[in-house]
Amino acid sequence: MRRIINYPPGSGTKVLLGILPFIAVLVLYLLASNARLAIDPADKLMPGFQSFYASMMRLATTVDIATKKTLLWWDTWLSLWRLGLSLGIAALLGLVLGILIGFIPHLRAMFEPFMAAFSLIPPLAVLPILFIAFGLGEVSKIVLIVFGIAPFIIRDVMLRVAAIPREQIIKAQTLGASTWQMITGVVLPQVLPRLLDSVRLSLGAAWLYVIAAEAIVAEGGLGYRIFLVRRYLAMDVILPYVAWITLLAFLMDYALRKLTLKAFPWDRLKEA
Repeated sequence: MRRIINYPPGSGTKVLLGILPFIAVLVLYLLASNARLAIDPADKLMPGFQSFYASMMRLATTVDIATKKTLLWWDTWLSLWRLGLSLGIAALLGLVLGILIGFIPHLRAMFEPFMAAFSLIPPLAVLPILFIAFGLGEVSKIVLIVFGIAPFIIRDVMLRVAAIPREQIIKAQTLGASTWQMITGVVLPQVLPRLLDSVRLSLGAAWLYVIAAEAIVAEGGLGYRIFLVRRYLAMDVILPYVAWITLLAFLMDYALRKLTLKAFPWDRLKEA
């Protein structure tokens, strides 16, 4: 029977369909911007693309007097450094704690309810506590990002470990494998692809906490720059920065997806 679900798009059609929403958003913005600029050429709410280009070129070439760094690239480096370090720490915690808690019954009974409750604490609500405990430097920002995404990654890894068929564990024990050998030989190969997927799913939240931390107290970063110019209604800076952050997040997600396919080809067998 003819059903639309039985006709997947080809590769060319898939690319076209993926691009169409972006084109639609750009066209709608261009129409709305032109309409507002026709009424008020000095309108700041929806500036034209020429204003975006001029502002980004200025930020990409202007050297800050205090830091002696180019603004756009320095902001990008600071935000990516904070994000990358935090994601690395959160992924390591998720891998170690998720496997141990998910695989060892006594640890699961002890810590699973705690992690469920801990993951429900709003990270931004404890931000003042982090500033008091760790100061206003980089440590408090890193802790905030890790605090925000690590519980999710830990719980996701725990669920993946719990979903491993019991038959595999029994067979490994029958062959004389120790607990450590079962973790490294049975659990770890199946958990690592899920770990990267969890990191990918955490990218949006991680960027949120990066922007929040930089907006409150920082001396540089993409979030810092956005909140610095908001008082001037500088949408010609804010909107391109938002688009730049989105592009960076997309590229990170794409790189992680390609890394998963390249490093763990056996994970594709589940979809076959």
